[in-house]
Amino acid sequence: MTDGLYPRLADAFPGLATEIAELLRAEGEPLAEVVADLPYYGPCTCTATCTNLLTAPPNSLGSSMIQLERDGMDIIWLSLDPSRTAITDIEVLDGRDLGPSAQRSG
Repeated sequence: MTDGLYPRLADAFPGLATEIAELLRAEGEPLAEVVADLPYYGPCTCTATCTNLLTAPPNSLGSSMIQLERDGMDIIWLSLDPSRTAITDIEVLDGRDLGPSAQRSG
């Protein structure tokens, strides 16, 4: 559940959120059930070329990762908090256009 200050990832990127949940379910990963309610804090601004989508406040610690594949290729990396119970950011690797919600302002 979000706090109302930020949109849900599922509202900003409905197709991506659905795909992530489906891929996690296929791996038997319980985090699949939290994807629909992840907040979207905007694109990462750590470097000019970073393409991560933040689902936790900027500078949140992501200490481990889940790699999601399709046809044997990594397509999405999910960074997780130290407890492995929250997704802190999402990196989409397959080059898809995520539209204006993924673009940095300024």
